[in-house]
Amino acid sequence: MAKSKSVYVCQNCGAESTKWIGRCNSCGEWNTYVEQRIPKGPVRSSTLERGAYAIPKPLKDVQSDQVTRIDLMNEEFNRVLGGGIVPGSVILIGGEPGIGKSTLALQVALKINKNTLYISGEESPQQLKMRAERLGGGNGACHVLAETSLQAIITQVQHAKPQLLIIDSIQTLFSEEIESAPGTISQVRDCAAQLLKLAKETHIPVILIGHITKDGSIAGPKVLEHIVDTVLQFEGDSHHLYRILRSMKNRFGSTSEIGVFEMTGEGLREISNPSELLINQQPPDLSGSAIAANVEGIRPILIEVQALVSTAVYGTPQRTSTGFDTRRLSMLLAVLEKRANFKLASKDVFINIAGGLRVDDPAIDLSVISAILSSTVDIPVDQHTCFAGEVGLSGEIRPVNRIEQRLGEADKLGMKRILMSAFNRKRIDPSRFNLEIVEVTRVQDIPKYLFG
Repeated sequence: MAKSKSVYVCQNCGAESTKWIGRCNSCGEWNTYVEQRIPKGPVRSSTLERGAYAIPKPLKDVQSDQVTRIDLMNEEFNRVLGGGIVPGSVILIGGEPGIGKSTLALQVALKINKNTLYISGEESPQQLKMRAERLGGGNGACHVLAETSLQAIITQVQHAKPQLLIIDSIQTLFSEEIESAPGTISQVRDCAAQLLKLAKETHIPVILIGHITKDGSIAGPKVLEHIVDTVLQFEGDSHHLYRILRSMKNRFGSTSEIGVFEMTGEGLREISNPSELLINQQPPDLSGSAIAANVEGIRPILIEVQALVSTAVYGTPQRTSTGFDTRRLSMLLAVLEKRANFKLASKDVFINIAGGLRVDDPAIDLSVISAILSSTVDIPVDQHTCFAGEVGLSGEIRPVNRIEQRLGEADKLGMKRILMSAFNRKRIDPSRFNLEIVEVTRVQDIPKYLFG
């Protein structure tokens, strides 16, 4: 009988050690090493029958068939995937608990007119039935199975031959060939590899739902993201209505597309024009608010930036932001202090991106500064004015990309004026837009354009 040996594996990054250590030398996390037993004998890499080995052939002799994507009956989901799901592809969806991963997967299984097999390792068939009724009723083409054994799942797939396979979630599966608990590094890696082999051999597309760690990355080894064809991240605050489905990796499409959804009692609703919902939600006489012409991926979205500046009660002023990088906020406040001579060192400053969105586009710098100035002097900004510009450390307003798309979105939603960098002017044709374009070069000029 082949003996087995023990190895300690970091559950955060997958690093191995011959003995237990408190802090991982690779990723720096504490108390993440777990003992795993590895048999010395040969281990089969897959439960599928191997058959004959493939023979390499010249690339010019490979037949290039026209691939027909599967329509998921969800415009936003199709947009992120690049027009639908490719047969034989493996898609990994990650996100915080309660963000809507399982809801989106079940909605697809109910709407798509294909033979779908929904594998759940977290819910019973009765629970899935209750959720399906809440989402709009059952679909005769959708079959459900509560199972966590990978070997049993592969047997059912080979017998049922579904046109779409959904696994909820990859961390709950376990392979009987691996002597470790479900969710460990070796189990997640082996189960994902075998499901990938199953998808490529049978041309059945697979959707995997994955958990995330406390820092927001998908749980399991980083190799899991390299195994799959597409990695999608669900973003948003579970306490707000709006969700963003962002593509982090896509072998069959662009990674610049996003999908916007609204969480309702009947499931996730597609938002075809999110700008209309994210602005015009306030009375016109309130200060501390500015509209930013933001771009998420390649999609322009107008968002509302809110700011509150008040006298600090304690000795150290607070710098708090929701949906915006706090370190960038500190940099913008320093620029205002140094270049525009606004004394904010003794003020509490709070920034909020309305709708619970998280924004990384540097083009909203101009709207953040405008909202801060509006709150400081307590004068509202015109609701028909929007902003698009990056602020540099010298106080200059730098140009931003995709300026024509930002102008087009602002024009479509009824904006009358836009403040942007003067360096962007040469890239656009102003006659195409019904907008007053105000060119700004320095931070110290912004109060003149805002308040006269």
